[in-house]
Amino acid sequence: MSNTMCQSCGMPLSKDPAHGGSKKDETKFQLYCSYCYQHGKFLSPEIKSAQEMQKFCIKMMKKNGVPGFIAWILTRGVPRLKRWKK
Repeated sequence: MSNTMCQSCGMPLSKDPAHGGSKKDETKFQLYCSYCYQHGKFLSPEIKSAQEMQKFCIKMMKKNGVPGFIAWILTRGVPRLKRWKK
């Protein structure tokens, strides 16, 4: 079964221009999007919790013209993604 959304930020992988992140050896890794994960590493190591990721995603969506309330709704599932489950 293939992943349809990034398991870090929740973005649909169909919206990712690279269609997924990459492993250290540059092979595709479709567990995470290319905005979150490249070359086998997370691109924003300062984001350490689902709540921080939600705030970051809301900020980026608002910057791209998405109303704040809609951005909040779209990020509600972030704590249930694989990266943030404990």
